[in-house]
Amino acid sequence: MPRSFHSKNISVSLVAVPEMSAAIVYGMHEVFSCVGGAWEALTGVKANCGRMIPRIVGSSTDPIHTTLGATIVPDHSFKEAHRSDVVIVGDLDVLSGLDPIGKWEESVSWIKDQHQKGAIICSVCTGALMLAEAGLLDDLEATSHWSANDYFKQCYPNVMLKPDRILVPSGAGHQLVTSGGSSSWHELSLYLIARFCGEDEARHIAKVFLFGDRSDGQLPFAAMVRPKQHEDATIAHSQTWIAENYEETNPVAKMTLLSGLNARTFKRRFKSATGYTPLEYVQTLRIEEAKQMLETSDEAIDDIAESVGYDEPNSFRRLFKRTTGVSPNRYRLRFKDISTF
Repeated sequence: MPRSFHSKNISVSLVAVPEMSAAIVYGMHEVFSCVGGAWEALTGVKANCGRMIPRIVGSSTDPIHTTLGATIVPDHSFKEAHRSDVVIVGDLDVLSGLDPIGKWEESVSWIKDQHQKGAIICSVCTGALMLAEAGLLDDLEATSHWSANDYFKQCYPNVMLKPDRILVPSGAGHQLVTSGGSSSWHELSLYLIARFCGEDEARHIAKVFLFGDRSDGQLPFAAMVRPKQHEDATIAHSQTWIAENYEETNPVAKMTLLSGLNARTFKRRFKSATGYTPLEYVQTLRIEEAKQMLETSDEAIDDIAESVGYDEPNSFRRLFKRTTGVSPNRYRLRFKDISTF
C-alpha cells in the first residue's frame, strides 16, 4: 500500500508547456489549494490532514502562451523547483498534429529526475504522452484519451494502453498514475487527495466542488453550513448540549428546559443566534451524523436511523431524502467509496 502523508503538507507540481490546457492546470491548482481548509471554512469541521501545496512549474517563470489561446504563468522554473511529492502533467493539445518524439526535453528530464527522487508522477488525458516520452510507462498499464491510441501504437508500443479505463495506478508503490479524458482530472484529484489526506477529505472536496454525478442536483453535496457566531451564552450552552445529545427523545423540549426560557422565547432567541429553528438545528445535526455513518460504515440503515434519534425508519428516510435529495441507500452508494467519483 502507498504510504500515508496525512500529517504533513504535500507539494504538488503542475507541469506547464505551450501544448498544455490552462483550464486543467488552474482547475487542479484551485482544488488542491482548498484541501485542508475549504471544508472547515464552510462548515466549521476541522480537517484532520495536512494541506496540499500546488505550484506551476515550467522552463522559466515567463508567461506561457498556450496553443489553445490561454496563458499559463509558472510559479517556478524547473531549475528552481525542488523535490515534489506529486508531479502532474495535464492535457496536451494533439489537434495540430503533435509529434511527441524528442519533444519537451527539459520537462521530460525534470520529470524523470523527480521520479527517481520518489515523486508520484501523474498525467491527465493526453499528458500520458509526456510520461511515455520519458520512458516511465514502458511495460506498464496506462490510460489516456481515446484519440491518442495511434500515438501510443506508433511511438510507444511498449506501453500497455487501457483506453477503456478512467484511472490507472501502475508501477511499484503505484508511483505512476494516468487518467483518461480531460475531465478525468476530477477523478485524479480525488484519488490523490484520498491517498495523501484521507478519504474523508476527498469526500469533502468532492462536495465543495460538486464532483461526481450531479443528476440529482446539488442537495446530495450540501452540508450543514457553519452556524453563525453569536454572544448568546444560553443558546451556546444549548448548542453544546445538543451536539452531544442529538439522539435524545424530544431534544427541543429538553433544550428549552435546560435554557430556563419559555418555549416561545427560546425558539426566537435560538433562531436569532444560529439562523436555524431549534427543530431544524436538531434535524440537520442528525442528518449530518447519519451521512457520516453512511459514508464510513456498513451499518444497516434502520440501525443508523435509530442511532441518530429516529425510532421510525420510514420517517428517517423521508427526512433524509427531503434534506439531501436522495435516499440513504443512494447516498451511501455515491459517497462511501471515493473511487466511484
